[in-house]
This record gives sequence, structure tokens and C-alpha cells, in this order.
Amino acid sequence: MDSVIIRPIALADNKTVAKVIRDVLIEHNVPKVGTAYADVSLDSMFETYTQNNSVYLVIEKNGKIIGGAGIAPLENGPADVCELQKMYFLAEARGLGLGSLMMKKCLESASGFGFKKCYLETMPYMEDAQKLYKKSGFVYLDAPMGNTGHNSCPVWMIKELNTNEH
Repeated sequence: MDSVIIRPIALADNKTVAKVIRDVLIEHNVPKVGTAYADVSLDSMFETYTQNNSVYLVIEKNGKIIGGAGIAPLENGPADVCELQKMYFLAEARGLGLGSLMMKKCLESASGFGFKKCYLETMPYMEDAQKLYKKSGFVYLDAPMGNTGHNSCPVWMIKELNTNEH
């Protein structure tokens, strides 16, 4: 039986998590500029997500990291808005319901931090991801929020958080 766990990122996970994210971005032909690929934080995810009101969770299957997602305050956005960040899964993690499970854990964390809304940015052709976001209660926005530096991501979504979710 496969063993799957979701846990907070550890310092020792930095290189593996950066590789997982970059591999998924390359698989989907995502531009390397103006997306998560170019984020300075990609090589220091543990340090980035140990800041206040932030968390990055990894999914481990049989001891191998196969995906992850994080919550952090929206850069230059309203104080009560967080951003779902760097939610990527290797092909072997897809179709197993892990995205829904990870989304639930991230939104519970966001509510626990006191955020009222969760924002995200994605690519138009990441249709499976958008299905998950819509199923989770996200709706489309007409313009970006905050200043994430991801000017190559033209799809913006937001969700009102239920503060009773945690």
C-alpha cells in the first residue's frame, strides 16, 4: 500500500521542491520569465514559508516528494488577502485526489491565519488546475491583485474564506 503524507516543508526539502516545481513548469511550457520559475524564493522555500502567516506543505508518497502548495500574504495586497502559491504536482501525483486534499489543508491554514480571502494566479491552459480551483470555490477576476511579479500569468481567481473552516 502506498504511503502518502502531507507535511510542512523542511530545510532539507529545498532542492527537491525547487526541482519538482521547475519540472512541472517545463512540462507545461510555462514561460521562465514572469512566472514562479524565476522566483528568487524557489531555491529557499523553507526560509520563505517560515515567515509569519505563511506555510508550504509538501506531499510525500513512499518517501518521495511529488508535489506541494503554499499560503502566504498577498504581496502588496490587502492585509486580509493571502495567496495560494506554487501549487504543483508531478504527473504521478495527479488524478489521485491529492490536489483537493492539499487545497483543503491550504485553505484551512489560510483561515487559521485570519485571512478573509485567498487569491491565486495561473495560466489559461492549466485547465485541470482551474477545475480544482473552481470546485474549491474560487471565481475569476478581471484584473490581478497585489504585485506578485507573475506578469506572465493572465488568469486571476479569488475565494472568500469561511473563517469556520479551521
